[in-house]
Amino acid sequence: MLVAGTNGKGSVTAIVERALRAAGCRTGRYTSPHLSAIEERFEVSGAEVAPAVLDAALERVRAAAAGLASPPTFFEVTTAAALEIFRTAQVDVAVIEVGLGGRLDATNVVEPIAGAITAIDFDHMAELGHRLEDIAREKAGIVRPGIPIVLGRNRPAARDAVAAACEAAGAHLVDADASTEVESRLVDGRTILRLRTPHAHHENVQLALRGRHQIDNAVTAVRLLEEWPALAGGIGEAAIRVGLEQTVWPARLELLHWQGQPVLLDAAHNPAGARALVSYLGDAFGRRLPLVVGIMRDKAIDEMLRVLAPAASRFVLTAADTPRAASATELSEQARRVCPDVPQVVAANPVDALARAASAGSPVVVAGSLYLVGEIRPWLS
Repeated sequence: MLVAGTNGKGSVTAIVERALRAAGCRTGRYTSPHLSAIEERFEVSGAEVAPAVLDAALERVRAAAAGLASPPTFFEVTTAAALEIFRTAQVDVAVIEVGLGGRLDATNVVEPIAGAITAIDFDHMAELGHRLEDIAREKAGIVRPGIPIVLGRNRPAARDAVAAACEAAGAHLVDADASTEVESRLVDGRTILRLRTPHAHHENVQLALRGRHQIDNAVTAVRLLEEWPALAGGIGEAAIRVGLEQTVWPARLELLHWQGQPVLLDAAHNPAGARALVSYLGDAFGRRLPLVVGIMRDKAIDEMLRVLAPAASRFVLTAADTPRAASATELSEQARRVCPDVPQVVAANPVDALARAASAGSPVVVAGSLYLVGEIRPWLS
């Protein structure tokens, strides 16, 4: 299975894999990027692969690539390694998260038995285009003749582009939002759902993943599981419930602790992700909180800061250890311009930022980049 989209594709991949495993499948899961260790990208039956297994797969990829006219990219190498790991492990089904776009992504070498496209928004515009319909057409590159393509909640321009691609290819489009009735309530920051699909009723389900935006991801995952024809009778309701209630997906509104103080980590790295984070903070806490923020230089920094500002009692601005990161000073200059009313502090590094934020209130929120979250997470318990 291939899962594409701008936001939510990792969550859908994780939910679907967990449900398939609960249904008795031997699964492979490939996601990106990793937070702390590259082995996180590759799972077989819910377990990260051992370094020796990855090393062996990479050696086979290296040997196969030796005769190429130009060397493969990092992501092409990791994708090939994932497929080699899954082949060797003889998985029943692999659930693969698309890296960037879809049409030209390395993951698109597979021939999927089904696919999903989550929320499409503006990100990676230099590669995918500056109009929503152009980005959607790139995402729809995963479409294949005769397979179900489950489309999550999207704006009309994106939906129409994906629908046109499905019609042209002869794929079966499943509009997850239109075909599912949803009722939800928030209890102690956790979402309780009642889902009614054309196939089943899922009652009183507590989502493992926090945030109202996970409702749409849950619906997309459920409809993908229900449309998959490979198991006799489909994926049962009990296995789907396990997927929704037991999925573990680090850094997606993940609550951990630092020196006894709660720290909420979130992978929000574009404006749409930032909006989802702010919505959750309003629902769960109803007050401004200290935000540790680090953003990549190629992202929409001004818009992200503007979106995050209403949730911030103060910004503690820092930079992850990567050349892609905007410096804390650059972020400070832009924050003064777009949200001058939010107090700010510049921190020398992410751990210093965590300490400064912890002195300003609780819980501390860390967001803006997976690189940033990945550096801070190992310090937490």
